Amino acid sequence: MKLTIVIPALNEEQAIGSTIERTLAARARIVNDSPVSDVELIVVSDGSTDRTVEIAGGYDGVHLVVFEKNRGYGAAIKKGFEVGTGELVAFLDADGTCDPTFFATLCRAVVEDEADVAIGARLGADSQMPRVRRLGNRIYAFILSALSNKVVTDTASGMRVIRRDTLAKLYPLPDGLHFTPAMSARVLMDEKLTMVERPMPYRERVGESKLHVLRDGVRFFHTIFEMSLMWRPAKVFVSAALACIASMLLLVASPIEMLLHTGKFGEDQIYRLLFCSFLGTVGATLLSAGVISSHLHRLLGNAARTRSFLSLILDRVYTFTGVAIAAVVGTPIVVWLVGQGVWTRLTAGYVDLHWSRVVLAGLVAFSLCQMLITTLITNLIRFHMDRRTVRFATPITAAKTKATAVTSTRHAAKDRAIAT
Repeated sequence: MKLTIVIPALNEEQAIGSTIERTLAARARIVNDSPVSDVELIVVSDGSTDRTVEIAGGYDGVHLVVFEKNRGYGAAIKKGFEVGTGELVAFLDADGTCDPTFFATLCRAVVEDEADVAIGARLGADSQMPRVRRLGNRIYAFILSALSNKVVTDTASGMRVIRRDTLAKLYPLPDGLHFTPAMSARVLMDEKLTMVERPMPYRERVGESKLHVLRDGVRFFHTIFEMSLMWRPAKVFVSAALACIASMLLLVASPIEMLLHTGKFGEDQIYRLLFCSFLGTVGATLLSAGVISSHLHRLLGNAARTRSFLSLILDRVYTFTGVAIAAVVGTPIVVWLVGQGVWTRLTAGYVDLHWSRVVLAGLVAFSLCQMLITTLITNLIRFHMDRRTVRFATPITAAKTKATAVTSTRHAAKDRAIAT
């Protein structure tokens, strides 16, 4: 088993020499302490304008790739993977923060745990990472763990080992610094891919960091959210819907308490109730989006192997039976809220109805309509899922029938020849 180590470098003249020397010296340790039998080293200069290329080119045993213009951190790593020939591919930041000998631990983790990706986690007690970056990494890790139902501690580590045959499942990945969180999100969101972490020492970098905390932090968050939306859309939508509904219930508690004590809402609470109606409307819309996206994922064959308890509940709620039950419960509520006002408008030409009743009735009616429309769409998706299953099964059955007929014809011809 061969290991390809890629070192992306952009203006790292202060650290690149030391990093290359340490990596070359670590090859024997990696071979001795892991299933790897050979190690190749590739340095990719990502448009460096200092002495990075000159220094890296002075070492034997290093394959140097030079980008004339800056293409991005992720682009440099992907180019190194393309040039390399190892069954395992890895990358290491050129800034001297990571110990190359730790690749032995990561290679063992990939093989022993049968994992697709092994990551060196940098957030241990002895980590020298700046506090701001440490906080940001913990926030990203919390978000990804919550959305993927898998525990991860470091989403943007710059030291990883990946199986080469896994790359096709990971791509496309971005070219910029958000290459690493995008890879983490991609692995965690796919139930068929596995990732393991091993805690590693992390030192203060040599030279000036290329990472801008605010700009790249926003980009990292956007990448994690985008990957989550692409691979776990139902969880994103349903989580947001539950947050809206919980906020609505919290804000409406005080007006309801007043209604129970005085028999009416206070006029000064109109804005609160209108905002609660808005939250309820958004929550119902997000819940519908979650149900529809979940069915679309199943239609496209991207659904997770195991489905959550919440998704199973929603599948039973958003059916024609569920709509009928909701209509039986909701319609009398709407009639009770605004029926009197509609009747007086039709018979006497005026409306004597408190505004709060109209707001609440509108929310209930909108939720019922949203539920009916969502059920119609999901029923359409289920219909096409069934058609797709039949369409894919039919050619196979036909092919087997045809093959059987051909075989029978050949046997009959052979029998006739023997008889003759």
